[in-house]
Amino acid sequence: MIKNKAIRADLIMLITAAIWGFAFVAQREGMETMGPFLFNGSRFFIGVAVLSPLVWYLSKKKKTSNKEEVSTKKLLLAGTVAGLFLFAACSFQQVGLQYTTAGKSGFITGLYIFFVPLIGLFFGQKTGSGTWIGASVALIGLYLLSIKDDFSFAEGDLFQLICAVFFAAHVLVIGYLAKRMDPLKLSLIQYVVSAVLSFIIAMAIEDIRWDMIVDTAIPLLYAGGMSIGVGYTLQVVAQQHAKSSHAAIILGLEGAFAVLGGWLLLDEHLSTRGLIGCVLMLTGMLLSQLIPKFNLKKLS
Repeated sequence: MIKNKAIRADLIMLITAAIWGFAFVAQREGMETMGPFLFNGSRFFIGVAVLSPLVWYLSKKKKTSNKEEVSTKKLLLAGTVAGLFLFAACSFQQVGLQYTTAGKSGFITGLYIFFVPLIGLFFGQKTGSGTWIGASVALIGLYLLSIKDDFSFAEGDLFQLICAVFFAAHVLVIGYLAKRMDPLKLSLIQYVVSAVLSFIIAMAIEDIRWDMIVDTAIPLLYAGGMSIGVGYTLQVVAQQHAKSSHAAIILGLEGAFAVLGGWLLLDEHLSTRGLIGCVLMLTGMLLSQLIPKFNLKKLS
């Protein structure tokens, strides 16, 4: 029974990775008709609309967890903090997508997998050899993928790298908060915060017209409804039966799906050097997760 749940969780996480990977295509397409902050604000609003009925339904059911004892004030504060990190990460990601491809964006964003333990060092968390080995391999891959012949860093790729750092910080914040309060309610609040902040900046610096939203309806519906609403919900369901380190390996495949989506739907092509870089980055991500498990098996 446990094994069946684990297999089901793996399949759900693989679907989630595919949803998130192809979302980079939708986000890239959205840049053709509207600004990055208007796009983010709209997709977060759609995500809120998708997630709200689920939160309402579950809140009506009897809860046994002590997460329900958290006060509304603490929940709002926690959701706001998480929302600030999510807003920063998604803003750098969406702005960067104006200058880079969906595939490259997906792979570079995936570097958050080992930025998490690296940032954790500042909070007293230990980091094993697997992280350093994986990081070294991935950095070589990042060099091949993003560094130009004159040793300058592609502007869009730099934004994605900053985005990965903020996503790593967001993962750490969520990892701390989700154990202490309802994760779906927490997620809903952070989406509201991200939507509001995105709309405020969009109104200040971007051109906003209703026809922009209409013309971008399909990418918005996918990025908001599927990537945020459905994708996050599937992740929560799956990780009830999977360890975080194991989940990170599967969810990290979103970069591969982003490249596949860019190739199939946007006719994006990577050079041989870029493809080698992607392979090395994916290898580094896997090594950072698999080496610690291998060492533990040897010790046991």
